[in-house]
Amino acid sequence: MEESKFLEIKKKASEINELYKNDGRQDSFNLLLVGESGTGKSYILRTARQPVHIDSFDPGGTKCLRDEIAKGSIIADTRWENDDPFNPTVWRDWVKETQARMKMDYYSALGTYVIDSGTKWADAVMNQVLKAAGIPGETPRFTKDYSPQKTQILNWIKYLLRVPCDFIMTGHLEANKDDVTGAITYRLMTTGKAVMLIPIEFDEIWVTHTKSRAAGLEYQIITAHTGPYLASTRIGKGGIFDTYEKPDIKHLLKKAGLSTEDKPLLTT
Repeated sequence: MEESKFLEIKKKASEINELYKNDGRQDSFNLLLVGESGTGKSYILRTARQPVHIDSFDPGGTKCLRDEIAKGSIIADTRWENDDPFNPTVWRDWVKETQARMKMDYYSALGTYVIDSGTKWADAVMNQVLKAAGIPGETPRFTKDYSPQKTQILNWIKYLLRVPCDFIMTGHLEANKDDVTGAITYRLMTTGKAVMLIPIEFDEIWVTHTKSRAAGLEYQIITAHTGPYLASTRIGKGGIFDTYEKPDIKHLLKKAGLSTEDKPLLTT
């Protein structure tokens, strides 16, 4: 290869490498945190980088965080918890509020932004889809309603992955039984193809889990695919994370070499 051509290629490679170094998304942290009820999905949010803003769609989901809310380390917006399926307004209002926050650069002041839970968030999307179709409160039609719901869900996840803070979405699990082998796996509880498409948008998929011990329940985070749970990690690959870790987000960020620094609290 001619030296001039090699130098031209080398320059191009250096430019691409520099773009990578300046891409803030490479140092970002996003997580799909799933688990069965009672395994500590909401409780673990107190270990995220502060301040933590939770958009709560899960009725009563923030009650276990009252002490952190009182201290100002967690901001809980609970107005999304009780949508009326016959006259839904939550999705429309949440979209308007989110766009307003993005415009005022609200998320740059947060350590972590959370949707709790993505399962109930998706229900709000479907309520709005059915309202727009003129059949609020009715059973979704397989060929007409699930596709627009899936599109809205994926578009907004992509939108929220751009926020200048950590982003966590929680979700419930449901059991799926293989008709041939009888094996049971647990997947995100949501509708249609979104059950497969939502997880691939996230770098981290962790599962909250409990194990019975003589001293009582031990709370854990599963970070790798094991048994029926489909967990995975990018920041913890290569033996950085154990398969079973203690339920502490900052502990895992530190193990992965990422920042655990909080930002100034916004409320007291």
